[in-house]
Amino acid sequence: MAEESLKKSISFLRRFIELTFEKLDVSPENANICADILITSDLRGIESHGIGRLRMYVDRIRKGLIETENRSEIIRESPTTAVIDGHHGIGMVIAYFAMQLAIKKAEEFGIGAVAVRNSSHFGIDGYYPLMAIEKGMIGMSFTNARPAVAPTFSGQPALGTNPIAFGAPTDEEFPFLFDAATSITQRGKIEVSNRQEKPVYNGWVIDNNGKPLTEPDKILNMLVNEEAALLPLGGFDENSGSHKGYGLSTIVEILSSSLQSGAFLFGLSGLDERGNESRFRVGHFFQAIKIDSFVDLEIFKKNIGSLLRDLRSVKKFPGKSRVYTAGEKEYENQKRVEKEGVLIDKNLFADLQYIEQLLNINMF
Repeated sequence: MAEESLKKSISFLRRFIELTFEKLDVSPENANICADILITSDLRGIESHGIGRLRMYVDRIRKGLIETENRSEIIRESPTTAVIDGHHGIGMVIAYFAMQLAIKKAEEFGIGAVAVRNSSHFGIDGYYPLMAIEKGMIGMSFTNARPAVAPTFSGQPALGTNPIAFGAPTDEEFPFLFDAATSITQRGKIEVSNRQEKPVYNGWVIDNNGKPLTEPDKILNMLVNEEAALLPLGGFDENSGSHKGYGLSTIVEILSSSLQSGAFLFGLSGLDERGNESRFRVGHFFQAIKIDSFVDLEIFKKNIGSLLRDLRSVKKFPGKSRVYTAGEKEYENQKRVEKEGVLIDKNLFADLQYIEQLLNINMF
């Protein structure tokens, strides 16, 4: 291995992830789901939620915080809606099952919506709209998370990073896919900066008194102790639009907790009343819309494609050659990573070696 980093193929890493979950008593079918979701993140250039997250899942499963068997239970249902209790299983598997159900309902009735409670971290938010897109549908996905983001005018972490993902098919080679946290950044990017031993941007994180923080190792420790918080989209105050990110995050929190009578805000801390690690009780919300219930699918694709091409054709800033639309950079990154492999930095390599030795996988 080079001193700083190496590259590994998608097929190699996919198999490593599958073996990791299988060694933890996850069924081969569900291990494959987990591997596909994590690899999709690396393919799309979202390294904070790809194989770099694998050790987190390993540690949580071994601590008994996440169940390896999928016991997702439909506890309330109508022709177009459902509520699922995930019973503290692997979030990626629970979410996959839930989005499949939303798609199935949309295929029959034009629209499907599924709310989930008692889940756990479900990987890349944008994966689930992609499932709907493959079926010629619009897809949406939302999730809450442990407190990390401060409301406007506060330095206390109360909301999760609470991402929004929306996707739609187009007549181009790639779909429109928006996938972003409602905070300026998310914990995963702080973790990546820490692995790479680089400071984070000034204006991403504040302490309880509103002072900016930039040292990733310090930030991660302070987040655990609720001494630091990520800022919502819009930043520090209302003049820069902080209240808009705060409001969007609250919408995601509502969708991810209220319809399913699930946990919210401080109930997602992962700590019990004694300060010991406990279940995360994360909630999700998924929606699928069958496009040809409204308009012919090919007409819709053409309309969306024309809209996106018009956006890309607008006048650029001096020195800028392109205007992008959501999903375009990720598509280009995917083509490159499929050929070149995933970059594994030295600290991530150490994590993967730890997993390999712990579970006796013998691949690296």
